[in-house]
Amino acid sequence: MTSQALDAYLERLNNASHTASKVWLDEQERAVGRYFNTSLTSAFQPVRAFGDGGIVAYEAFARSYSEFDDGLHLWKLLDHAASDDESVELDRLCRMLHAVNYYRQAGSDAPELHLSVHARLLAAVNSNHGVAYRRILSVLELPHDRIVLQLPVVTPNQRWLLNYVLDNYRRNGFRLGVSANSPLEALGLLDKVRPDLIKVDARELPDPDSVGLLLLRAAEQGVRIFFKRVENREVFDKLEQYGSALAQSIHAQGYLWDTPGARLLPQGEGAQAA
Repeated sequence: MTSQALDAYLERLNNASHTASKVWLDEQERAVGRYFNTSLTSAFQPVRAFGDGGIVAYEAFARSYSEFDDGLHLWKLLDHAASDDESVELDRLCRMLHAVNYYRQAGSDAPELHLSVHARLLAAVNSNHGVAYRRILSVLELPHDRIVLQLPVVTPNQRWLLNYVLDNYRRNGFRLGVSANSPLEALGLLDKVRPDLIKVDARELPDPDSVGLLLLRAAEQGVRIFFKRVENREVFDKLEQYGSALAQSIHAQGYLWDTPGARLLPQGEGAQAA
């Protein structure tokens, strides 16, 4: 899916020199950005539905730029950023790159895009942060309603900060997700935060009762549950049993199916790959 504004921007990037510009296109038409002495771009990992393996969403990740592979994970850059302002600058650059690299490939029926908000940014987000990203999307004529901003796991004493950031993004029209280390933690967020979706670490599923209760309560409230880090068949089998027992659809992502890559998969190819 493209727009005239996005096409014009991509044309400008195509003519930009990577030595003189902060953002440019490489030979594969990937948008690449510069943060200090590091070049970075986007990689996308599908989120799949159990059963047919269809792709229901993509999560975007920042990666170091490489001509020959999908690069290295870059979130550690935020851990070492010298100031909150530099953290926000890197976050905005990554989200702009993700939007450009996603929408330049996505068709009109493409699934939603999940963008993670780093924990370092929670304290740095101010009242203009959601406005700034909404403005970027508007200038490029890209729909914000297909983007879900995913907030990180927080400690109980950070819950007020999580609510503040959620309110900031909600007022700017974004759909929002939160992260949880376990089903019990997700149940607490379900009542206190009221997100659009919750991503739960699939490696921490201690008992079927907590998973079942989470899925039932979430369905009652219209909150979607996604399981992340599905890395092996044992975790897959557990999730499949929960879904079958409750007659509910399960959505999950992980290296069991997909390694994050620069290219979005056609829907048919994705189902066969699963």
